[in-house]
Amino acid sequence: MEDSPVDAKIACIALDRISTEHRVHRVANGDEAMAFLRRHGEYEDAPEPDLILLDLNLPIKDGREVLAEIRADPKLKSLVVVILTSSDCAEDVRACYQLNCNAYLTKRLKIGDLMETFKTIERFFFEVAILPTDT
Repeated sequence: MEDSPVDAKIACIALDRISTEHRVHRVANGDEAMAFLRRHGEYEDAPEPDLILLDLNLPIKDGREVLAEIRADPKLKSLVVVILTSSDCAEDVRACYQLNCNAYLTKRLKIGDLMETFKTIERFFFEVAILPTDT
């Protein structure tokens, strides 16, 4: 969930270079994020995400509000949410962990650094960690 087209483009390039197994879906603001996750309106056929990369600085409804809604919704609360944002403010970090994010990372916009970040996320959440399933 990334509002910046430039950041989203860099992220998509990095993700494409490290993996073809995962599809990337992007929304522009917090309201669209929740519509996507709840499959409302134009997102009625949206897939359930394996992992959410959530920016805190989304317009309309910021990332903290989106995270709080995800964790309050019984159908969404077990989704993996990784905060990926430019803020390294201790208050933001604390608030996101209090809202039960799975990880908090700051953006590294050099493509090589971002690729390393995504490789680490992918390896940990899809190879090392045991995640809940729908069954």
